[in-house]
Formats: sequence, C-alpha cells, structure tokens
Amino acid sequence: MPLFVVPTPIGNMDDMTPRGIEALRRADVIACEDTRRTVKLLNRHGVKRPMVSYHRHNERARAEELIGRLRNGENIALVSDAGTPGISDPGWILIAEAIAEGLPVDALPGANALLPALLLSGISPQPFLFNGFLEGRDSERASRIAELAGVRATLVFYVAPHDLERELALLASVLGDRRAAVVREISKVHQEAIRGTLVELTRAASGDGMRGEMALVVEGARESAEAEAEDEDREWKRLALHMKDAGIFDKTIVNVLIASYGIPRNKAKTFLLTGGNQR
Repeated sequence: MPLFVVPTPIGNMDDMTPRGIEALRRADVIACEDTRRTVKLLNRHGVKRPMVSYHRHNERARAEELIGRLRNGENIALVSDAGTPGISDPGWILIAEAIAEGLPVDALPGANALLPALLLSGISPQPFLFNGFLEGRDSERASRIAELAGVRATLVFYVAPHDLERELALLASVLGDRRAAVVREISKVHQEAIRGTLVELTRAASGDGMRGEMALVVEGARESAEAEAEDEDREWKRLALHMKDAGIFDKTIVNVLIASYGIPRNKAKTFLLTGGNQR
C-alpha cells in the first residue's frame, strides 16, 4: 500500500486540503516530526490514527522500520510540523528508499513556503533555484553563495530568524547589492513581504527588526555590460554576413545595421570590406 506524503499548514490551519485529511484517515500509521504538534492537527479534523516520531535524529532507523511496514501492506502517511515533508524537513530518506524498493509513493500537493515567497517577492519566478537553508560555518556558507554568484536564476533560501541579519550581510558581500525580498509569516495573520536590496534588508533586519518563519528571495546574476555588448556585436556581424551571403548590396546592409543597431557607418563598411570573409 502507498506511502502518502502529506503537506500540512504552515500557518493558516484552513490550508489543509481535503485529500490530505483523507490520506491521514486512511493511514495505518502517521509518521511525524513531533507527535505533540501533529495531534493538534488531527484533533482539529477529527482524525484518530496511531503516530510514530520521524525526525532528523531517528530518520534512518525509522525509515527502515517504516519500509518494512509498507512491504507488509500498510498505508503510511508522512507529515512534517509544517509544509511539505522531504524538502527542508525530514522525509526524503524514506521517500527515496520506498521508490528504490518499487513501493508505491503518492506526494500530495499542498502548503509550502517556497512558492508563495517567490511570487510575493516581486522578482521574476522563471527560472528559479531553491537552495533551502544555508548550513555550516560562515566560511562554508560563503563558499556555497560564491558557487551561486553566476547563476542567472532567482535564488530562494529558507532562513532562521536568528540568522537573517548575518546571512543577508554575507549574501550582500559575496553577490553584491542585488534586489531581494524577505517574506515572513506566510499564510499567517502577520504575513509580510519586505522588499529592497540586500544591503537595505540587512539594515532592516538589524536588532529585532524581523521575526517569525521566513524565506529569502534574491535576484539572479545579471549579464555584465561587457558581455551584453559582446553579444550585440556578434549579433549584428552575423546578420551582416547572412545578408551578404544572400546577395544584398553592401549599401543596403550598412543602412540596416545603422537603423537596427546604431552601428557607425564607417565601422559597418569596414567590416563588410575587411571582415566579410571572417566566419
């Protein structure tokens, strides 16, 4: 029988889906991060099912036990304290092992912090790269950020409140002062999107400036002015050669280049006279 990956509300308890509730009701056992938190959700929806703890400290051992129960035909629902299990919360080990064994797995759609934060940031969502939490010492975090410096996609991080100011400052020092947004308390009463640059947000986060669960969205790398100029240079030259191969008169090609790209007349004429055969 299946392993059901069941998202749970990240703030507003009404975000629990009917399918998620039904999966919990059908489960022979519910694997959860904290049974004390999950029982409140179950009580709200009138669900009474056995629970077992499944958290970072027992994840591998518990996964082996749960795989055995799946083999025996039991339905297992996997939940985290909030959001979708297996992304930044425990769950991926169990999901991966169930798939590797050919056991049925069903991941239900539902609450997560990633997509609302991305959309509320005001920064282009396509493409984006999700990074989760930055881990390790500052030097290790800086190394990871440096690996992302040239990525053109929008970057999304999860951030613990006590790390926010430090991580914003670290991102600004490595990436430069890019556009960014801190989206906090998603789906809760005090939901807020604070937009600005990394330096501005670092100042806003100083002291007790921002609290609560939060996600950080950072603009991807922009192409340098020099690279943009090189691309445009290659583009007009390709067009000029294509037109020349098509038998179009040089005078016409020059006029097109001037009108479309603002190329100086003498530069365009010189290219056609001296560079037309340089493919």
